[in-house]
Amino acid sequence: MLLSSLPPSTEQQQQQQQHQHQQHQRTQTSQQYLNHHYHNNPTVRGLSPPNINLISTSNSSSSSTVNSSSTSTSSIRRFHQHHGRHEKAVESGITIEEYEDVLNSEVWVEIPKLREYARHGIPKQVRGEVWLYLLGIKDADRSNEVSSQKQRTQDFEQMDKDPNESTKRVRGEVSRYLRRTQIESSRDIPRLFEEVISAYCNHNRQVDYYPAMVNLSAPFVYSIKREADAYHCFERMLNMLDEHFSDESINEAVARFMTLLHACLPDLYSFFEEEEVDIKEWAASALQFFLSRELTLENTMRLWDTYFAIPNAGWIEFHVFFCLAILKHLKDAFEDLEQSEIRTMLMRLPTLDMDQIINEAFNIRHEILQRQISDEGL
Repeated sequence: MLLSSLPPSTEQQQQQQQHQHQQHQRTQTSQQYLNHHYHNNPTVRGLSPPNINLISTSNSSSSSTVNSSSTSTSSIRRFHQHHGRHEKAVESGITIEEYEDVLNSEVWVEIPKLREYARHGIPKQVRGEVWLYLLGIKDADRSNEVSSQKQRTQDFEQMDKDPNESTKRVRGEVSRYLRRTQIESSRDIPRLFEEVISAYCNHNRQVDYYPAMVNLSAPFVYSIKREADAYHCFERMLNMLDEHFSDESINEAVARFMTLLHACLPDLYSFFEEEEVDIKEWAASALQFFLSRELTLENTMRLWDTYFAIPNAGWIEFHVFFCLAILKHLKDAFEDLEQSEIRTMLMRLPTLDMDQIINEAFNIRHEILQRQISDEGL
């Protein structure tokens, strides 16, 4: 049947569908540009690209007036759909061979490609090697790789690893940690823990040992083959944390977290108050040690895959949103528990779907950024 012979309502429907298809193509082109810009521009500190649908909807002359609540909900839904591509990539998986193709490059390792792969999770077989590049321990230029590796190994071998006043405490904490995690390994894990932490404490005399060092070093000890490289990653991470908390004290970080919790999850905030659960105590540990004490080791390593993929240590700023996402994810479970049970769950979080919670953390951050933009525009 010819288009001109169709009833007017059907013809209009055809035209509308054609217009929507053209609009969709233009939107895809614009979104691809934004994706490329955000993935290749280091100044955005790992932020996800905005969803072009939000822009086109707000600028459309045919858009109707809606209240702020429904607009916010719609925005979050579309942002979730945008990150659905990330979840799809997780399901399909980046193969070990694809990682090895990048890692085995003869001249130059493509760090941006490793970041794009790593945000979806890294296979344990190559996790340690990828982390070395993402944390800047290994350089993308492979021309000096052999000499650099030799220098790192020599530096570590020359460090004082003799027992010190903290050694007994380290051994006790490592023993408790290993009983709790029950992860098998063919390597002498207790010795590796002790040498990495002792070397750090002896090399940084101004730093006092604290038990969370065991939790913070565990992902590196388990993932990285060479002891020297595990040490340098551990040292790099502690240096980043020290630098961050020299600008913002842990008390300030907790206060900011509580403000965000009250704004984003007011019902849960009130619930914790009613149950007299000191969420500030949990937040202090979760923020300062990046959930390494609360999450299972496997969940911690999966989270750090995404964190280290964010350039310029942008993951440190993102972490607060992940903490909020965990509480949101467990909200229903908390409401079925007594106070003591809630505290226990917070201290030892169950095995979680990290991809889902990471995605929710991006949603929460996006919602907060949108609120800030709206407030500034008033």
